[in-house]
Amino acid sequence: MREWASGIRLSAFSVIMLSLVVLGAWVLVPTLGTFIDQRQKIAALEQSIQVSGDQIAALEQERDRWNDPAYITTQARERLYYVKPGEVVYLIDNDLDPAALPQQQGPVSDTLEETPSDWMPQLLRTLTSAGLSDTAAVSR
Repeated sequence: MREWASGIRLSAFSVIMLSLVVLGAWVLVPTLGTFIDQRQKIAALEQSIQVSGDQIAALEQERDRWNDPAYITTQARERLYYVKPGEVVYLIDNDLDPAALPQQQGPVSDTLEETPSDWMPQLLRTLTSAGLSDTAAVSR
């Protein structure tokens, strides 16, 4: 090892070139980091411009729809319940208690389960209870 290290001779030119390489790396590394950071910001802003352009196109399409008299008529009928003279409109309110309605469905099993009971009496019980009940029942 000592022989190898003693075989290396550094001239003044080699020292100057090595110091210039180190100085260049010391100057360029932060600049390169700044360049990469700026390129990422530019890409994010270009993506934002693309999204804004899509939103503008959707809003222009919506504006064009509102210029159509048939669309305006449809929206007035659906949203404001406007009717033409002589028409009869029936509004149906949901009169069921929200607490009686099922809120969430239980998880579905991946395995098949066989029930030991006969399905026909179960079906008849379900039909009669559904026909006779006043409100929706939560089934479990």
